[in-house]
Amino acid sequence: MKKILILNGPNLNLLGTREPGIYGSQSMEECLTTLRASFPEVTIDYYQSNCEGKLIDRIQQTIHDNSAGIVFNAGAYTHTSIALLDAIRSIEIPVVEVHLSNVHHREDFRHKSIISSACKGVIAGFGMKSYHLGVLALL
Repeated sequence: MKKILILNGPNLNLLGTREPGIYGSQSMEECLTTLRASFPEVTIDYYQSNCEGKLIDRIQQTIHDNSAGIVFNAGAYTHTSIALLDAIRSIEIPVVEVHLSNVHHREDFRHKSIISSACKGVIAGFGMKSYHLGVLALL
């Protein structure tokens, strides 16, 4: 059975209540329930942190835990973190970058992703379905 990590960065612990006009009203727990039902052949792990170093540690941990890939919503770190870029480059498993909103319809600073060049692909603008599409891309 394949194992895929859903990895969320800062402020994504507030999904379902944070700016629902942008991010929707579904919680991450609801999304994970749907993902696990949609992909019964996959073990879906989940980790969220507001701390950049903890996200790096979790990325590096995938080297040893038999993960087949990562669906990664780095939140605001997408636009600022060279350290996350380096962490993604340091592992051999594929990473799909996801965003709930269409970042290109938002503020200019959100148009540039620091981590994209290390990722297999980028999915943006499909709300919580972005995670579903990310898992599909890894499979």
